Amino acid sequence: MEHLVLFVAGLGLLAWLLGGGAWLRRHRPAWHWYLTGYPRTALRTLLTWRKVAQLNDLSVSYKPPRRVLGGMAVRGTALRSTPPRISFPRALPNGLALLVRLRPGQTPAPFLEAADALAHTWGMHGVRVTSPRRGTVLITATALDPLEDPQPPEDGEALPLLSAAVGVLETGRSWAMDFRRVPHWLIVGATQSGKSTLLARLVSQLAPQPVALVGIDCKGGMELGLFAGRLSALTTCRREAVAVLTGLVTDMQERMWACRRVGARSIWDLPEEQRPVPVVVIVDELAELYLTSGSKEDRAEAEQCSSYLLRLAQLGAALGVHLVIAGQRVGSDLGPGVTALRAQLSGRVCHRVNDPTTAEMTLGDLHKDAVIVAQSISTGQKGVAVTTDDADGWVRGRSHLTTPEEAQRVASEHSDITPALPLAAVALDGGEER
Repeated sequence: MEHLVLFVAGLGLLAWLLGGGAWLRRHRPAWHWYLTGYPRTALRTLLTWRKVAQLNDLSVSYKPPRRVLGGMAVRGTALRSTPPRISFPRALPNGLALLVRLRPGQTPAPFLEAADALAHTWGMHGVRVTSPRRGTVLITATALDPLEDPQPPEDGEALPLLSAAVGVLETGRSWAMDFRRVPHWLIVGATQSGKSTLLARLVSQLAPQPVALVGIDCKGGMELGLFAGRLSALTTCRREAVAVLTGLVTDMQERMWACRRVGARSIWDLPEEQRPVPVVVIVDELAELYLTSGSKEDRAEAEQCSSYLLRLAQLGAALGVHLVIAGQRVGSDLGPGVTALRAQLSGRVCHRVNDPTTAEMTLGDLHKDAVIVAQSISTGQKGVAVTTDDADGWVRGRSHLTTPEEAQRVASEHSDITPALPLAAVALDGGEER
């Protein structure tokens, strides 16, 4: 019997070596990691932890660092040090995580500096260090780079209302923009960084849903004009934007009164037959709304846009009005209204940018360490961005490649469900009114 078991085990091992492992790695990478990569890496982590902790100054000593020799005080570092305790490595779909309990006097800073050393020691693609609570450090190691070639989910996957699967996160999870959970978003990125691709993916995900889409594209509609068939309104200059924003603010006030009449705190507390349609306002190139030539009329229009966008951001979450603000550059030099608006946009996405001020403006008020990571995105990493995340604070992600033609096709296919909004009449694509 024992010989039979050994024979079967040998056959299984032989089949694995002859191609089973390669097939599993290609078609089921998560299974391959759980069966082969994780056990090996977990064992390596446990066996090397003491050594790597000592070499990277992650260990501490309880012996006094000062001794008196004769009449002289000698100060130094104890040769024998104790590494902090770690939990057993927990398996993740594309890596592992372990919790470190800091010794008295330790801070997370040395662990942040040792991230590269840990990745090389354990043979992992990357290591990220965070501090979820005082006295602990969470080390998350990633086996492969999931951002290298993100695969979009299969067609037909049901999405909750106002939710869009836009890409993949470096943790291996799907990158979803959920407007019910995070009502407003700020997206920045230089030319050819992937910002337009992310917007195209977002539109293609929201187009099949019973949601009103409003586009504000002051670059003559070159970007959002492709999706005009699915947009309830499209503005191509600041004057038109003022008219549409005025209509949105007026409509938002009507929603407010409708909720107040029945004692509801949001439109989601209203009966479904009385609930107004949710609205997502997409602004491409925010600077075009704020920059002026100095004339009195330009300044008045810019101030109106700033005021209306701020009101929508402050009150829109409960009333079903959501903002997606995009731009190549976002800075306080555009005016004080930009800083006030940014404070209301809790969702942040920062692609590669040309100036550190934009990265600081996008992520600096939430996560200082994320600014450095955003500035390290190279020109070859199109679609890669740093985004806010509930689980990890911030995380890198990459949007699914969605060409303008694909997004335009999806928008056209669902143009028949485009809701009508009670907005002021505005020009669409050179004069048509909706």
